[in-house]
Amino acid sequence: MRRLHHDQLVFVYALLAGLPAVVVALILLFQGGYSERVLWTLSLLIFGFWFGFASAVRWRVMRPLQTATNLLSAVREGDFSIRAHARLDSEDPLETLHAEINQLGTILREQRLSAIEATALLSTVMAEIDVAIFAFDGSKTLRLANRAAQRLLEQPAERLLGKTATELRLGELLEGEPSRLLTTGLPGHASSRWGMRRTTFREGGLPHTLVVVSDLSQALREEELQAWQRLVRVLGHELNNSLAPIKSIAGSLGQLVRQTPTAPDLLDDLRGGLEIIEKRADSLTRFIQAYSRLAKLPQPTLSAMEIAPLVRRLLGLESRIPIINEGGPDVVVQIDAAQVEQVLINLLKNAVDAALEQRAAGHTEAGVRLAWHFNGGMLEITVEDDGPGIASFQNLFVPFFTTKPQGSGIGLVLCRQIAENHGGTLSLENREAPHSGCRARLRLPR
Repeated sequence: MRRLHHDQLVFVYALLAGLPAVVVALILLFQGGYSERVLWTLSLLIFGFWFGFASAVRWRVMRPLQTATNLLSAVREGDFSIRAHARLDSEDPLETLHAEINQLGTILREQRLSAIEATALLSTVMAEIDVAIFAFDGSKTLRLANRAAQRLLEQPAERLLGKTATELRLGELLEGEPSRLLTTGLPGHASSRWGMRRTTFREGGLPHTLVVVSDLSQALREEELQAWQRLVRVLGHELNNSLAPIKSIAGSLGQLVRQTPTAPDLLDDLRGGLEIIEKRADSLTRFIQAYSRLAKLPQPTLSAMEIAPLVRRLLGLESRIPIINEGGPDVVVQIDAAQVEQVLINLLKNAVDAALEQRAAGHTEAGVRLAWHFNGGMLEITVEDDGPGIASFQNLFVPFFTTKPQGSGIGLVLCRQIAENHGGTLSLENREAPHSGCRARLRLPR
């Protein structure tokens, strides 16, 4: 049996609602002794009104539902211009329903406009960015390649899309570490250096792979040029500081030797001049040795090491002022003990120098503290001092830059390099007011 539609059910129920009254009216009518003409006339009126009001009920119920259906159909089709005349503050539930659908259409229209604008912006960025972007589907077939990717492969998108990574000689991009330097060149660019990042996303419920490839050659050449310029500037400055006085004193001593008759204090002048030359030569030798240490820092040889005994041993090496050991958890880490000791010795030496500077200024309680704890899965060793703090962070890790009369300017540079070679970091910061001093943080992987 075919199921009745909703409008048909409404019509049937309306008829059933009026059926008892119609039956009673007809019984009374036929028992009233009326003529046949009156009976048929009144019967037709009763049935007419009965069916008429049932149809009106059906229309009154179905018309708002049809309006709501049309509104939702338009929204589904993306047409947000159709609106129903309705108010949210109406007491009519159907009118309130229409108003809510109107609001839904307004929200969806705004979201659609935002999505279109975001898509347009993303498309513009994808097209103009100077980084090659590839998107592969689950079968390693290329589905997207921006302009930079097309220039990289020297082919238009029409000839690239639909081909597999193997056919495009890009199979290496989908294998190995997701973020790395490419060990082999890309097609047509074997001599360049490339960096890549790979991630996954889902489209239509299916996994895809997004690969970003950037040419590092130009950036590396600029960094190398800047590094060479800084190195030459530092080397030139230091060499001039030593060679200029050596040249000047050597010339003066030569004039003294050539004088006739010989001056009575010639030997004293020669002795003083040679001492100055010796000191400047020693300074230059120390500078070259410091540069050699910085340039020849070996990679760490990792082995298991307990932190607590290592710290106690290092604290015993500093005898100028007592260092407070605030301790930390018992932990064993994989480190190069000799290199990490070198870092901590340098940090403690700097901290003690700062504390002694404050003590000389009258702050007799200035001291140094060392502690360690876990922070974000890393072992963090902190060295705090009550010194004057760091006046400027700009040249803090610049090689050969120092504010100390006898400093080499490579201590913190070596320390940071050692920390980074261990996969960690080294940072320095001034302590928060009202405290003075500096806090050094050495972070090492567990």
